[in-house]
Amino acid sequence: MTLEAANTRTIVLNRPLDLRRTFMVTGLKGPSMRVADGGLWRATRTPDGPATSRMSIVGGALEVTAWGSGSDWVLERVPTMIGEDDDPSALVPRHEAVEDAVRRGRGVRLPRVMRLVEVLIPVIITQKVTGKGAARSYRELVTRFSERGPGPGPVWLPPDPARLAELPYYEFHPLGIERKRAEIVVRVCRDERRLEAAATIDLEAARAMLARVRGIGPWTIGRTMLAVRGDPDAVPIGDYHVPNIVSWALAGEPRGTDDRMLELLEPYAGQRGRVVRLLEAFSGGAPKYGPRLAHRQIRAQ
Repeated sequence: MTLEAANTRTIVLNRPLDLRRTFMVTGLKGPSMRVADGGLWRATRTPDGPATSRMSIVGGALEVTAWGSGSDWVLERVPTMIGEDDDPSALVPRHEAVEDAVRRGRGVRLPRVMRLVEVLIPVIITQKVTGKGAARSYRELVTRFSERGPGPGPVWLPPDPARLAELPYYEFHPLGIERKRAEIVVRVCRDERRLEAAATIDLEAARAMLARVRGIGPWTIGRTMLAVRGDPDAVPIGDYHVPNIVSWALAGEPRGTDDRMLELLEPYAGQRGRVVRLLEAFSGGAPKYGPRLAHRQIRAQ
């Protein structure tokens, strides 16, 4: 394999950065991102073409190397992607659990990767199924319908939306993705050009744009907007675990509903997504008892 020329950039960080925890969120985890060789590797499809980047922290700076025709596009946007312009001080803790999570998560930022459809696809695949099952389905989707990222990195490019847009729903079935989710994936891929505007327009308008797509609801919007836009108020309504995590951390209640979660998060309006992100990472979660979400064996049906 011929190695492509690499471009580099060094960014002096204005505050701590935990690369792994910042980027390991729903929609970004998978074959297109991996922590290896002392850095975080990520492959993406940009308007200028595919790119692979490797980010590592050396002293108080972030060193980034990128390969591929989209490397300049990625390097130009790295400060935005890592949340250099984010303002974590906007979150004022009002509960001990939030204060503790803020302290422990000083380096956790809200990513802003700016590529909406490639994040939306794995988030859709995660709808109403276990995380483990969704991860396996998405990994198989990528390795079947995509290719390795440019350069030497151990990552795959996200699948090309134009290619997925042409697939019949039954091509997804062997991957453990039933017709409903498959058709949503195909729908957003066919509408990629219009939907990509949600990566740059006003946040409220972006949420409204996604809400008009059949098959995309509050949970999908919340998870997607956090990763794509670094939306600090993105709450994944309809999540199987998050209401319990929030209710336990903020009120000592082992089980919660969406309504109860939103009630408890009300003092953090505008920063609710940041609170959820930190509690998911550092609160320890709610007590584990009762029925769990069953894994659906779609491919065997």
